[in-house]
Amino acid sequence: MKRLLAAFLCFTLFFNSCDELQEVVNQIPQSGGVLSSTDIASGLKEALDLGIDKQVTKLTQEDGFFKNELVKIVLPDDLQKVDSALRKIGLSSLADEGLKVLNRAAEDAVKEATPIFVTAVSEMTFDDAKNILLGEDNAATSYLTTKTETALYDKFKPVIENSFSKVGADQIWTNLITKYNNIPLTNNVNPDLTDYVTNEALKGVYTMIAVEEKEIRTKASSRTTDLLQKVFALQD
Repeated sequence: MKRLLAAFLCFTLFFNSCDELQEVVNQIPQSGGVLSSTDIASGLKEALDLGIDKQVTKLTQEDGFFKNELVKIVLPDDLQKVDSALRKIGLSSLADEGLKVLNRAAEDAVKEATPIFVTAVSEMTFDDAKNILLGEDNAATSYLTTKTETALYDKFKPVIENSFSKVGADQIWTNLITKYNNIPLTNNVNPDLTDYVTNEALKGVYTMIAVEEKEIRTKASSRTTDLLQKVFALQD
């Protein structure tokens, strides 16, 4: 029955005005009463806040990136040869440290993400909420990506740059690249690590939000409040 109601709601998106759509949504009965458009928007905001609090916070902790295989930052293609060459001449520990500090810089930068996400969630409209509720499994993550990606990149990049200095990544990578460029018969490299790590940090943030969104959409046990249970019952 819920699936039929959700399908009917999807149909109305194309043919009804916003006022008519809200009237339809207001009339959808739930076990705990009737859900208003405000309830639906509040439930979606609650779900996004939960994902941000639960998953993004994990990334800010030590090893939040480095020991999480879903988001661990690995070397870009042009630096894989640097890593391989250094290991061949007995500098494996230096290569390992170079990879670790890239992840440390990302962990440091993600601390700047939460205020931007909070703003994006607070600006969610009822139309945003209904599209997320009835959208794909990653609709909420896509919404946040659209609303925050540019702002996060602009915020992350200078933090990553400062983090390189704070965690020693700049010195380590200067040493790594210098040693590699001094190896005979190799082509010199000069990668833009700041841009690379910034983009990888962004990917990691959205990956972890998507993890939480999938949990809430597919597992009733992850809907930890009455409002979440009622709202997401509409898409079950």
